[in-house]
Amino acid sequence: MFTGIVTSIGKINQAAPRDGGLRLTIDAGMLDLSDVAVGESIAVNGVCLTVIAAHGDRFDVDVSQETINCTVGLEADNEVNLEKSLRLSDRLGGHLMSGHVDGVGEVVRFDPAGESFLLVIRSPQELAKYIARKGSITVNGVSLTVNRVDGADFEINLIPHTIAVTNLKHFRPGSRVNLEVDLIARYIERLQHYGA
Repeated sequence: MFTGIVTSIGKINQAAPRDGGLRLTIDAGMLDLSDVAVGESIAVNGVCLTVIAAHGDRFDVDVSQETINCTVGLEADNEVNLEKSLRLSDRLGGHLMSGHVDGVGEVVRFDPAGESFLLVIRSPQELAKYIARKGSITVNGVSLTVNRVDGADFEINLIPHTIAVTNLKHFRPGSRVNLEVDLIARYIERLQHYGA
């Protein structure tokens, strides 16, 4: 589990084909790897990946073809948002997220709004029902609050701190982004259809 509070921007140094997927070597940036063991999870642009090796300020992960098919941003030279998995004693500054990307959205607008930025994203139509005004959404691993919803489009206000500490600063209209909807919304829908 993760909170969507990004602790470092890393960079994918290498993306090598491996057994139908990829092996990524990621420069961890400011992420402290001293307490990360092989087998632990790190969210990379919102994707929960298992560390298979850690060496100095870099770590390796394997990415399956299934993950490649339903995510974006895991190519060599890309900057990626990083977060270590949640400990039960940690503060929950964002919202609970699993690191299982639900779909890929597209940036419609990314405009300055005073000191902040207005971000409008179009979600896949099948995810729109899970996105609610004042609800939580994860975009490239960042926990954000939805300000407005219009069909499959939703609007977010990005504060300067979020821009400074994540790779969202690179968004442009047409940018493709990883989306994870709120866990609670998914469970509510399941209960409505299959509950007692």
